[in-house]
Amino acid sequence: MTRSNVVKKREPQCLHGELLSSFHHPSTTSLSVVRIHSETMAKAMTLLWGAGSPPCWRVMITLEEKNLQGYNQKLLSFDKMEHKSKEVLDINPRGQLPTFKHGNTIVNDSYAVCFYLESKFKSQGNKLIPDSQEEQALMYQRMFEGLTFYDKLNAVIYYDWFVPEGERHESALNRNKEALTTELKLWEGYLQKLGSGSHVAGPSFTLADVVIFPTVAYLFRFGLSAKRYPKLGEYHNLLKDRPSVKASWPPHWLENPEGQDTLKDI
Repeated sequence: MTRSNVVKKREPQCLHGELLSSFHHPSTTSLSVVRIHSETMAKAMTLLWGAGSPPCWRVMITLEEKNLQGYNQKLLSFDKMEHKSKEVLDINPRGQLPTFKHGNTIVNDSYAVCFYLESKFKSQGNKLIPDSQEEQALMYQRMFEGLTFYDKLNAVIYYDWFVPEGERHESALNRNKEALTTELKLWEGYLQKLGSGSHVAGPSFTLADVVIFPTVAYLFRFGLSAKRYPKLGEYHNLLKDRPSVKASWPPHWLENPEGQDTLKDI
């Protein structure tokens, strides 16, 4: 998948022209109006993001699931510290990505953006919060456990990035690996209990999957063994070809699909 540094989707076709061209096809007319409405809403949105960032990926999956593909987006480089640029800091004082704006509304935390989009466009695209309160409870539980999951992954794969060279210790990295192993077994057990073919919080794709899948994809990108963790491998295979996931797949992963072997022994 190739993205230019700044991407703007095409302008929606004239509503009047759309209606005239489909005048004799009511179903086509309805679909056209819905599509134009989605594109119009998306044009008011801007996402500043970084490639391969799970928090950014969560937001992009949600936008796809809610049929908001026409949003403005700009790919920034973490290596060049572009997330600390004035452009970002003017919207997000923390200097973090994703940075999201919808009209005059600014939402920067990835979980908050996902909740905002589902609430704002509840009847559009795919429903991401189930109706059942029991299913909601499990969804929320897994979503917020997902933050711990993501932190424990980062503590291993980005140890050298986060810890200054003079402060690194093999024993500390080994403790991080042990903590990640414990976390992986926990999620393997969750999926085992739900049964084959299940999503992370039940039978349906929900916001829990939106926020957890990027972490799982990162695990296998960095060499996690699907033989050692078969349920996580099954879950990864279940979702990796979902349209919203494929449409937002990190571009540099497409260019270099091999990945790394950092987690091969975990």
